[in-house]
Amino acid sequence: MTINHTKDSTRYPDLRGKTAVVTGSSSGIGEAIARHMGSEAMCVVINYINADEKVIDGLIYLIEQSGGRAVGIRADVGTEAGVQAIYDKAIEAFGDIDVWVNNAGFEIQSETHETSYEDWQRVLHVDLDGVFLGTKIAVQHFLKHNKKGNILNTSSIHDIIPWPTYASYATAKAGVLMFTKTTALEYAERGIRINAISPGALETPINAQRFADPAVRADTEGMIPMKKVGDPVDVANAAVWLISNEASYITGTTLYIDGGITLYNEFQGGRG
Repeated sequence: MTINHTKDSTRYPDLRGKTAVVTGSSSGIGEAIARHMGSEAMCVVINYINADEKVIDGLIYLIEQSGGRAVGIRADVGTEAGVQAIYDKAIEAFGDIDVWVNNAGFEIQSETHETSYEDWQRVLHVDLDGVFLGTKIAVQHFLKHNKKGNILNTSSIHDIIPWPTYASYATAKAGVLMFTKTTALEYAERGIRINAISPGALETPINAQRFADPAVRADTEGMIPMKKVGDPVDVANAAVWLISNEASYITGTTLYIDGGITLYNEFQGGRG
C-alpha cells in the first residue's frame, strides 16, 4: 500500500489539522483511508475491535511519519456505548471532530434459508446500526458547534447489485445507500455533507483467501470491465477527495469505485 505524500506536501491543504474518526480502520479500506488522511496532516482516530495492539501501534507510527497525528480506540460501533467511547477519545485527544467515516463492516456467507437470526443481526448490527450511530453522534457534534462537518459512509457495489448467499450484507448496504441520501437531504441546509463510497472487488485482507485461488481471481476479474481487482488506495483517494473542499458542492452522492462492474459487463461488445 503506497501513499505518495510527504510531511511537507499535501494534496488538500484545507484538510491539514482537521480531525477525522475512521471506524474499522485497522486494515483494508479503513487503514488506507486513515493513512491517506495522515499524509494530509490530519488528526486520525483509529477504531478497531479485534486487531492486535501492535498492529495499531504500527499504523499510528506510519500516520505520524507521514505528517499526521493518530490515536487508537477499541470499541464496538454497533453499540451506543462503543460509539460514545470513540467520540470521547477524539475529543480527549484532539478537541474536535471535523469528519466521521463510518467504515466498519463485515459479511457472513450463508444461504438465506439457513442463516440464523443471530448471524443476520450480527451483520446489520455493525454494517447498518453502526452507520446510524456514528452519523447520529457526528451530526450532534456538528450542530452543537455550528460546524459544517463531513460524514462519509462505506457501502458496497452490493447496495445495488444482488449477492446471493450474502443477503444480510447486501441488505445492510442497500440500507446505507438510502440512509446516506436521506440524511444528506435532511442536513444539507445546515452545511453538513454526507456521502458514500461503494467499492467493488479489492485486494483486502477479507478477500485474501478468496483471491489466493487463481480460478476465483480469474472469474472475478472476468466480471470487471477493467479486468483487474482494485487496491484499497483507490478507495482512499476517492474518500479523501470527497471530504475535501474540492468536493464542497457534493452531498448525498454514492461514488462507485469498482472498475466498472456496476455497468453490466455482460453487455460488453454489444451483447444482449
